[in-house]
Amino acid sequence: MGTYHGRMSFLRRRSATPAGPDFDVLAMDPGDWPGNLGAGLLPAPDGTCQGVFLRYDLFGGRGPAMIIGNLPEGSPAREVAEGEIPFEVGQLLLALENDEEVTVVGVEDTPVLQGDNLLIVRRLKLSESRISCVQFDRSDGVLVTIAAWDRPITDDLYALLKPLPAELFQQG
Repeated sequence: MGTYHGRMSFLRRRSATPAGPDFDVLAMDPGDWPGNLGAGLLPAPDGTCQGVFLRYDLFGGRGPAMIIGNLPEGSPAREVAEGEIPFEVGQLLLALENDEEVTVVGVEDTPVLQGDNLLIVRRLKLSESRISCVQFDRSDGVLVTIAAWDRPITDDLYALLKPLPAELFQQG
């Protein structure tokens, strides 16, 4: 299987034309983040939404600190070969203009409580130690991936994750 190398289309403004996904997007509320937020849709040729990504940038032009992706079953961005980085890590590297070759060097499963739900979180160890990356599968088949630059992903982050309103993903 090949890696999907498409770029996200980031939304600049909202209008009344919905262009969002038919699945809930789990991420941090933009109001809880001290920087700028970009929402990106990964479109399929038939117009369906094959993924939603939220890019959290820090103030002061320091670049993206975190990307949270939600990929439904069947999304081509989920198809990565053994040792290859998740799509979200690739997008983080692109946004940072970092062209270093990064690979997955290890995976560790960890149980984490999110509210009343027990998640089995996969912590990916990468050849670039400044990137933290975790993944978990939701009960509706959506894969959530969190990639962070130069900061660890701690268990308290999962308590901040919640479904975001569909209105956030309207294109204009």
